[in-house]
Parts: sequence; structure tokens; C-alpha cells
Amino acid sequence: MTFAVRYSASARDDLKRLYRHLLERATHADDLDLAERALGAIADSVESLDRSPFIYRKAGTSPFLRELLIPFGSSGYVALFEIEDVSTVTILAVRHQLEDDYH
Repeated sequence: MTFAVRYSASARDDLKRLYRHLLERATHADDLDLAERALGAIADSVESLDRSPFIYRKAGTSPFLRELLIPFGSSGYVALFEIEDVSTVTILAVRHQLEDDYH
């Protein structure tokens, strides 16, 4: 069985915010590539949710609310997602691992 993976509007906003943050810090041409690679790492990791979303750690008391750790560089990102039903996973939020919490 495979799951359809979709992004909530707030998760898409998070991706834009994270991308903008990397672009604002860019001082070299290589830094511009960093923003693209970061989004690519997030997208690649999120793809794994279509096969086995239940293997990731629980976030809270609901067995359907989970977190996906996404390694990137010396830290990475965290995607909060919910297993909606037997065929759908929704990404609710994405944050950098050094951020305090989801926005």
C-alpha cells in the first residue's frame, strides 16, 4: 500500500520561509545552491512517507501525529505530519532543527 503525501498550506509557507532564510544569508553563489539543496533534501525525505509513515517517531499522544527527521549539513529539518487515513499523509509543518518549535 502507498500513501498520498500532501502539504498543508502552513507547511508550504514554512518551506518558503526556510528557503527565504537561506537566501537572505547567502553571500556567495554557492550559498544560493544551498537553498535549493535544502529543499531537495526535504522533498527527498518526505517521499519516504508514501511507503511507511508509521515507522517515524510519535509527536504527542496521537499515534497518527509523527515527526520525520531530515538530515542536512550539521543539523537538518523536522517535518510534522499526520497520517490522515489509510491512504493519505499530510505534512503539517516544517522547521529547522535549531528552531524552538513549529511556527
